[in-house]
Amino acid sequence: MTIHIPDDLARGLAGIAAAQQKSVEQVALDSLRSLFDRASSPQVVLRTVRALPHPSSAAVDDLEAAIASARLPVRDGGAFDEWPTE
Repeated sequence: MTIHIPDDLARGLAGIAAAQQKSVEQVALDSLRSLFDRASSPQVVLRTVRALPHPSSAAVDDLEAAIASARLPVRDGGAFDEWPTE
């Protein structure tokens, strides 16, 4: 694949390449790869999520128990449903 870039951008890449003692192609590839390695890249986020370890069934049970113990009881009546009988 050939990508055509403006002359000023090519000169900028050449300057960066010379300073880093790399080829222009390597600097361009490194810069493009860094776009895909950012945390905001959907591909990187998906790769990271897929690499997470799966929780054990005991850990899931512990989480469900913690959620159940933190639930508040459901009340049928609201504060305005109870009127004084005086």
